Amino acid sequence: MVKQLMTGNEAVARGAWEAGVRFASAYPGTPSTEILENVAGYGEDILAEWAPNEKVALETAFGASVGGVRALAAMKHVGVNVAADPLFTISYTGVTGGLVLITADEPGHFSSQNEQDNRNYAKAAKIPMFEPSDSSESKEMLKEAFRLSEEFDTPVLFRMTTRVCHGKGIVALEGREERPIADYARDVKKYISVPAHVNGMRHRVEDRMRRLAEYSEGTPLNFAEYQGGAAPGNDAPGTQPGGEKIGNGTAGRAQPGSGVSVTQPGGEKIGVIASGISYRYAKEVFGDGASYLKLGFTNPLPEKKIAEFAGQFDVLYVIEENDPYIEDKVRALGFSDIRGYGFFPYTGEMTADVLRKAICGETRPVPVYDKSMVVPRPPALCAGCPHRGFFYRLGKRKDVIMSGDIGCYALAFAPPYNAVDTTICMGASFSIAHGIQQAIDMKEKPDKRVVAFLGDSTFFHTGINSLIGTAYNGSRTVSVILDNRITGMTGHQENPGTGLTLQGKEAKELDIEAIARACGIGHVFKVDPNRLGEVDKALDDALALDEPSVIITRWPCVLKKLSAGDRAEFPDVFQGNCFVDPEKCVGCKLCMKTGCPSISYDSEAKKTRISKASCVGCEVCAQACPKEAIAKEGN
Repeated sequence: MVKQLMTGNEAVARGAWEAGVRFASAYPGTPSTEILENVAGYGEDILAEWAPNEKVALETAFGASVGGVRALAAMKHVGVNVAADPLFTISYTGVTGGLVLITADEPGHFSSQNEQDNRNYAKAAKIPMFEPSDSSESKEMLKEAFRLSEEFDTPVLFRMTTRVCHGKGIVALEGREERPIADYARDVKKYISVPAHVNGMRHRVEDRMRRLAEYSEGTPLNFAEYQGGAAPGNDAPGTQPGGEKIGNGTAGRAQPGSGVSVTQPGGEKIGVIASGISYRYAKEVFGDGASYLKLGFTNPLPEKKIAEFAGQFDVLYVIEENDPYIEDKVRALGFSDIRGYGFFPYTGEMTADVLRKAICGETRPVPVYDKSMVVPRPPALCAGCPHRGFFYRLGKRKDVIMSGDIGCYALAFAPPYNAVDTTICMGASFSIAHGIQQAIDMKEKPDKRVVAFLGDSTFFHTGINSLIGTAYNGSRTVSVILDNRITGMTGHQENPGTGLTLQGKEAKELDIEAIARACGIGHVFKVDPNRLGEVDKALDDALALDEPSVIITRWPCVLKKLSAGDRAEFPDVFQGNCFVDPEKCVGCKLCMKTGCPSISYDSEAKKTRISKASCVGCEVCAQACPKEAIAKEGN
């Protein structure tokens, strides 16, 4: 059998192909983005699409399921908030083809606005849930998720976390299960969720959960592993009833000599209950010094297995990221002496070092170095970023509140721009700005105006709805759409404004200006954000109005692979470099206020200089220089 080193995201894509999935939809978001990118690589076997947002992704995947094929939707954890509306009703209706919703949670919130634990969604929506702990399980559990989805007529939540998504492991490659497309059969009572039908649906959900509880007790995805060997009668991890393979067949077996000594005083017996990557971390710390209940199918939880396991130990640890989801169930079963939430941190990843510190009060030694010698390098807008000119000028405005959104441009909150006052969730900037402006306008003498901004992909995501609310209610806000021609922050995915689909086919390119006018905006200004005079004039003209307006900044992301359309529209983009004339430079450092990482200051010469290696010649710095000491090569 061929084996391959894969990330969890790559393994999920492989599992989708092997499971016979025919349709997949997603909105990109770390740590889930690579799932659909890899699914798209399976060519004509799977139709893979970027959706404008996560709600559309899930609804479209559900539609494909109703149409008779296996389908999946993938998103990061906060995306499930957007998709929650259809999710709860799809739980009632059930499916035709298997339907799996992948949530990529992010304990530690490395690139997210929160670290919500989406296991709570499975419980609230009353749907089954899987939690793989490595790449091999990611592939095999996904295949089982589709099988179970069809057997129990239910959508399935597939919970991954950052380390599972991006960590690598050995995956056994198998063939594709070719599944025929089921004929569509009209079923009004199943798929029309009106009150007259919902009562029957609700009872079916409860019956389904009872049957899933039985599955949870019997599936080898939930297995006990006892110190010194498996308990008599315990299912061997890695197999399904009947011998079907799950995972790599050795998942979770402690390796001799692994871990560190964490034996409790008096030789007390230690038991660990864990799910997902936390199980791997626990094995690294405890090794053969503990027994484990490894939970891979976690809604509904296997109450009998938990109670049987928990009652055998002097010390019981429940290790999970991040909420006490499993722990609450263990306590509800009557086991109150637990080391879990509170004993371990309530936030962040449950890495081996975190566990060691909580359990032993120590961590492994790390290299000691003089931290004062390390130059802090906060994240910054790239050299040549098309957002720089806009924020450089916006941040200098007085009496302006700046409502931000989710994207690279959130970095503009920090110096030298100081140009963001709020950032909440995708598409919210326009709505929040409208609310702030309405409140300010209630004053006898309104003293501030609000400028809101978001990117092109975010505009298509949920910004259009927000702009409609702004126009409909006659807000005085200035709404800015930063069109850098790509979905930048998540790694350059196509969107409805780029003219290409995920799988590289030509698509209708939506006109942002036309959409803004169709939403009811009568004043739309388009500017090149690298031309500071244009930015200033557009802001002046928009702020002079007592009605809604939109500014569109349009220039490609500096990292974007330019299309033929880009090159035709922006023939001079990324051409040449800027340089500092040392004879004219007086060392005032005003050019550094643009925040460009290509510019540095020579403290000995008391002059600034520009790196040719990273400068792309946007000329924002040249316009900021009061001495005209910066020029572009060839000008």
